[in-house]
Amino acid sequence: MHKLYDFMEARERLSTITVKTKLLHSEVFSDECGNDVYIKPENLQITGSFKVRGAYNKISKLTNEEKVRGVIAASAGNHAQGVALAAKRLGIKATIVMPKHTPLIKVNATRQYGADVVLYGEIYDEAYQKAMELQKEHGYVFVHPFDDEDVIEGQGTIALEVLEELPDADVLLVPVGGGGIVAGIAAAAKLKNPQIKIIGVEPEGAASCKAGLAAGHPVKLDEVSTIADGTAVATIGTKTLDYVKQYVDEIVTVSDYELMEAFLLLVEKHKLVAENSGILPLAGLKKLKCRGKKVVAIVSGGNIDVLTISSMINKGLVLRGRIFTFSVNLPDKPGQLVAVSQMLADADANVIKLDHNQFKNLDRFHEVELQVTVETNGEEHIKKIIEDFKQKGYTIKRLNSTEILSE
Repeated sequence: MHKLYDFMEARERLSTITVKTKLLHSEVFSDECGNDVYIKPENLQITGSFKVRGAYNKISKLTNEEKVRGVIAASAGNHAQGVALAAKRLGIKATIVMPKHTPLIKVNATRQYGADVVLYGEIYDEAYQKAMELQKEHGYVFVHPFDDEDVIEGQGTIALEVLEELPDADVLLVPVGGGGIVAGIAAAAKLKNPQIKIIGVEPEGAASCKAGLAAGHPVKLDEVSTIADGTAVATIGTKTLDYVKQYVDEIVTVSDYELMEAFLLLVEKHKLVAENSGILPLAGLKKLKCRGKKVVAIVSGGNIDVLTISSMINKGLVLRGRIFTFSVNLPDKPGQLVAVSQMLADADANVIKLDHNQFKNLDRFHEVELQVTVETNGEEHIKKIIEDFKQKGYTIKRLNSTEILSE
């Protein structure tokens, strides 16, 4: 386990490569959870993620003989870029094994930093096995994305920056995948201030940390299913789990739907774009049991492709009640569409889509079903629309979010 001065030395080591990302106060997230919320935007870090910290710290500490051999890593993307950039800065050959379905933006960015990229496997764990094979075959030095003391030490420098800027922070919310960032931040923060509370946030569909804590040792999940691809790790690290046991106060999980909602708020209110794994702490704010505390959410990365951004915004709008889809049964006679359109116009609801199907309602022969999607100002606006329709004799059936999102 590390001492506080280890993290301080690592911070000095990283001073030439990292950006000192300043805390941003968030009124909207503060209102959402009843605490005083600050965002640590590591998505603005060089390479777009915190991962460069651990990678550079590890590689810069290699011996000359190890540097000559070159390095290899397995990564879903952000660690890959961190290793690639660190190796380039230090004049070392780097090979990166990435899962086949890693977002193209991460693959291209890694290649642009000069690394050789090998695409292999469906998830991180399969890419990891391939990297171990290549390491044995070529004698490379393996740079683990999370289960490595030097990598953990590098990630912990985030906590030093946070507590230098906000010494009286009460809670740090940190994303959890393999456990590297939560291990480093928790250790450094607790060594600096033993009273601070550390909460790890992981996706419901990849809760390997919770599973490891329950078993008392790392266990492999039978299935990993989450939109947070950077934290889609089936097995938490052995070293990182030990850190979690010693320094982390609580682990909470969030759903994909909660991630979509947090994504929309971050983009709309702060004009910041983060990847799904990076916003785990923001989604986790609603899981806090405390009120009135100073809370820092670590937004860990921002490497996300444009198509995913579009999808996340649209789904976030649905979940926040900004897009409202409903069905209503209408008498099968002329003029009904005009009447519905007029009611929506009077309610200041902008129609996005209409589906008027004369053959869909088989239960009631003389009625047709109309499905409507409108843009609204939120839940209060939706309630007003439902009430307006009710007063005119129409009963709206709201289509729930999971129905809409699965289409």
